[in-house]
Parts: sequence; structure tokens; C-alpha cells
Amino acid sequence: LPYHPVNSFTPITQLTTAGFMLVVNPASPVKNLKEFMDWTRNFKGPLNYGSAGNGTGGHLSGELFKQMTGVKAEHIPYKGSGPALMDLLAGQYHFNFTGIQSAQTLVRSGKLRGIAVTTSKRLAVLPDLPAVAEVLPGFEVVGWYGIAGPAGMPKPIVTRLHDEFVKVLNRPDVRERIVADGSEPAGTTPEDFRQFMLADLAKWAKLVKESGAKLD
Repeated sequence: LPYHPVNSFTPITQLTTAGFMLVVNPASPVKNLKEFMDWTRNFKGPLNYGSAGNGTGGHLSGELFKQMTGVKAEHIPYKGSGPALMDLLAGQYHFNFTGIQSAQTLVRSGKLRGIAVTTSKRLAVLPDLPAVAEVLPGFEVVGWYGIAGPAGMPKPIVTRLHDEFVKVLNRPDVRERIVADGSEPAGTTPEDFRQFMLADLAKWAKLVKESGAKLD
């Protein structure tokens, strides 16, 4: 990149975080997270997982899962979550870490089976789904949205913008809508947001290097 993903900007605040949902086809023998762990570790033959594409959160979730468990699985990249989920519905591969918002309707209708979420703990909107971290401590994958400005923004402007965004995030109706989508409101300080982005960048750069994952 011709710029640094963090240092070339002025962090203002992180707005939300959103994890992913581990899903399987309902015809799968797997009914819960413990069974999924045993199934993937002892799977006979080629094991495949799909995602919305190379470098997406679902792809990196799968690579982190493989790294932390030693499970062997081949990644199948699709051009978007829609085609990926359609092929999972058709039984063309074995599992997917997909966006929670897109998965909820399919899981509630019984077209897919939800196994776990990739956040560090269970979500209020999906209390029956465990976090992968409950059986694999340290496993966490979240996407996020935030606000940043150009490098060198005057501090008074940063402070004013931060305060206004946090004020909106703290409105009950806004928080309710964010949580209903399977996300979590954040509203961090500019410095906390900077440190979060630096840690996130380092985490995924290390995983990509060690796993050899191909990114588009």
C-alpha cells in the first residue's frame, strides 16, 4: 500500500464490532460446537470450507481455526456471501464462517444450522450459540466499523467529532438496532481505537504470513 493503514489517518472512534457465525448444512451430522470440533479433527477425506472470498473475515476465521486446532481443511473462495451460502445450502462443502446478519434468517428458518459465533463471548441476540472461544480459548474474529480522518487533524476537531459520534451510539434506539443485527456498539477513545487497529493489523498480518493464505 502507498500509505499506512493506521498511521496515515487520525482515529476518531470505533463505532461497532461484529463477529461471524459458524454454520453448517442441516444434513451435517454436527449438532453443536463440541461435535464440530471432534468432527473436523477426525474427518476422513477432503474437508472444505467456503467464504465470501479471499481475504474476507470468513476466510481468515477459517485459517485461524485451522492454525489453532491443526485441522486440515481446504478453502473455497466465492465471489460474495450469497453464492457461498447457496452452495452450502446445496451441500457442496462442509462449513462456513459467515456474517451474523446474513446468517440469522437462514438459521432461524432451518435452512442452515448455527454452531457458534466468533466473538470472544456469546451475543445477547443469540444467547444459545456458544462462542468458539469457549472451547478454543483466544479464538476471536470480529469485523468492525470506525471513523477516521486525515493525518494531522487538530485535536479539538477530533474531540468534538468523537463526542458527537459517541452521543449517537449511546442513544437507546441506535444501540438496540446495532445489537439486533448481531453487532456490538463500541464508542472507544481515539487512542484506544488506534491501539485496536494496530493490534488487529499485526494479528492478521502474522496469520496470513504463517498460513500462506492468498489475499485478493
